[in-house]
Amino acid sequence: MGVIARIKEDIESIYHRDPAANSTLEILFNYPGMHAIWIHRVSHKLWLAKWHFTARCLSTFSRWLTGVEIHPGATIGRRFFIDHGMGVVIGETAEIGDDCTLYHSVTLGGTTWQAGKRHPTLGNNVVIGAGAKVLGPITMHDGARVGSNSVVVKDVASDHTVVGIPGRVVASPTNQSKEKNERRTEMAKKYGFDAYAVSPDNPDPVANAIGQMLDHMHLMDSKVQELCQAIQQMGGDVCTKKLPELNVDAFDEAERNAASHRKQEIDQFDPSI
Repeated sequence: MGVIARIKEDIESIYHRDPAANSTLEILFNYPGMHAIWIHRVSHKLWLAKWHFTARCLSTFSRWLTGVEIHPGATIGRRFFIDHGMGVVIGETAEIGDDCTLYHSVTLGGTTWQAGKRHPTLGNNVVIGAGAKVLGPITMHDGARVGSNSVVVKDVASDHTVVGIPGRVVASPTNQSKEKNERRTEMAKKYGFDAYAVSPDNPDPVANAIGQMLDHMHLMDSKVQELCQAIQQMGGDVCTKKLPELNVDAFDEAERNAASHRKQEIDQFDPSI
């Protein structure tokens, strides 16, 4: 993949995961986590080429510029997103898969001074909350999640959620929950919007309401499809045209206007009152 294509992919991943992103120009200039990742790609190539001093100097400059410290020896996959960025530390032997998300003040650190593998390995789609510490040569398997300010020192299985000090499992996947998540994701894609944070363990009532709406829409679609098939078998001629796609531009514009109005109210607030 070329450099330009990789940059576009990074920007798209931020749009997908950060609802605060308003424009490409804003992302290019105001997302230090992304800047740190771009600089790391250069320093990592220098590290692999045995230009260790130059690579370390570049990573130190990146830390000064962005507040994110990534050792040039760390291996990072595609569409990696560091939200806010400040205080993130990623050690030399850390390995990060694709589509992972780290929030501010996260540490992927070591627990020994011995040479060799001493930092965590993250699979794909791992999310680590703000302030969490993942320590030692442990593995966070695909889809694992770590709650804010947790300390994790043991492996975490796929799709499990851990919180606390030390980290303990609080949510384990079941076949029913996996099926529900996959169904909601497919319905969200079908109707043209991103099912952001609609997992069943999310405490947000709005997100839960959206999730229930997606379940209802899936059920209605299935019933309508069954009715159409039955009528077709009886000789009828129904459901031959493809349903039009839902246009959400109007909803998006309304949300932007509401956000702008909220900002104006905040700017006009006088704290001296």
